[in-house]
Amino acid sequence: MIEAPDLIVEVLSLGMNNQQRDRNLKLRLYSAQGVREYWIVDWRAEKIEIYRRESAQLVLQTTLLQTTLHRGDILTSPMLPNFSYSIDRLFMQVGRS
Repeated sequence: MIEAPDLIVEVLSLGMNNQQRDRNLKLRLYSAQGVREYWIVDWRAEKIEIYRRESAQLVLQTTLLQTTLHRGDILTSPMLPNFSYSIDRLFMQVGRS
């Protein structure tokens, strides 16, 4: 049996249909498959939605908005204890893709 990943990071695709798929269909799929944490990165709005598993489903825990993020802020996850990533670097790299 293949286990679900602990963390999935999804960068929103262009187009409303693609964004709806990422926000709805993939969220339900990952929740049903046992993913423990799901991030949706909206690089245009510089926003990150963080969903974590609660009572057997993924539930929105927080939304990091451009207005609440600061230069030098670091993303971490309890799913990956040694992981950290600069928010500045994330949006800079994603915006170039």
